[in-house]
Amino acid sequence: MTALATLVLLAPATAVTGTDVELTVRRADPGAIVRVEQRRDGEWRRVGRDRAGQRGRATFSLELRRRGRYVLRAVDSTGQRSRRARVRSRYLTLAAVGDINLGNGPGAYMRRYGYRYPWRRVAPTLRAADIAFGNLECAVSRRGSPVPKQYNFRGSPAALRRVARFAGFDALNVANNHSGDYGRLAFLDTLRFTRGFGMTPVGGGVNRARALRPRVVTRHGLRVAFVGFSDRLPLSFYATSSRPGIAFASTSAIRGAVRRARRRADVVVATFHWGDELSHTPNARQRLFARTALRAGAHAVIGAHPHVLQPRRRVGRRIIAYSLGNFVFSTSGGATSETGVLRLRLSGRGVEGMRLLRGHIFAAQPRLRSR
Repeated sequence: MTALATLVLLAPATAVTGTDVELTVRRADPGAIVRVEQRRDGEWRRVGRDRAGQRGRATFSLELRRRGRYVLRAVDSTGQRSRRARVRSRYLTLAAVGDINLGNGPGAYMRRYGYRYPWRRVAPTLRAADIAFGNLECAVSRRGSPVPKQYNFRGSPAALRRVARFAGFDALNVANNHSGDYGRLAFLDTLRFTRGFGMTPVGGGVNRARALRPRVVTRHGLRVAFVGFSDRLPLSFYATSSRPGIAFASTSAIRGAVRRARRRADVVVATFHWGDELSHTPNARQRLFARTALRAGAHAVIGAHPHVLQPRRRVGRRIIAYSLGNFVFSTSGGATSETGVLRLRLSGRGVEGMRLLRGHIFAAQPRLRSR
């Protein structure tokens, strides 16, 4: 007679390829030897063995080396076995975009057509990703006055709320040359509103140490750390030991932040505001900083500021996207209207795939081309 299924095997329904998942067996006899088996090629093969504790529990760690479905069961020495557990092993998707300005021209369109207006054509693509990330190219506040500079961008909290709740963003870079456009109080408001709407601000903080601190977003057990840096003026936007602001790009700062991120996460994304406006070619500083980040342990380097698309490179399971151009932005047409969503497939080993979903910007609204 077949033994009744008294054991219980607990496993996550979905996990990311290249990571370890924890399996728990309950209701075993205390002290009994319990094994976990995987169904492969029509046979059950042991993938773990442990002795149950006094409460009848045993734990296992299983590495998901390949994509697909893992069919598992627990069996003890008396022949009791659990019901089958199924774990889907898949890549995590990261959708990254370039410059997002919620003020000026885009702000005017939103006041006329509603705060969802910029996102109507792209929100489904962004929400379909496990993590959506972009460069927030403005302050978000009701306070402050414009600092002396050529262009000042400020959006409303209501517009930022739709970035999270309608467009589906999870993390936003603030290390750029517009997040401080309305002073320090408005900058701190930008951080506060970003967090308050459930997103993670990257590259800024109440002081230099906080601005450089890695920010970790976890999905399906995969920890993705973001660090952000700016290589553009004005200098007054940069954080010091006693002043809020953004993270300054230097080789030493990049190395330190990326290494700290690597200790805390499975995958590291380093994002930069850098390069020459309207140039399609990365300059020497971009190439230097990208090399520095990769050598320190970053898996993806994602840039913005030139307002046009720049090349993307793949190096094994690491990638560089020098500039993703504009996204929600008023453009002058031509190359500044070319945009896209960079879709990365991530595993515990790094970047498994990269694709740019190309589009164009019409009236401050990004629209992806038919695929």
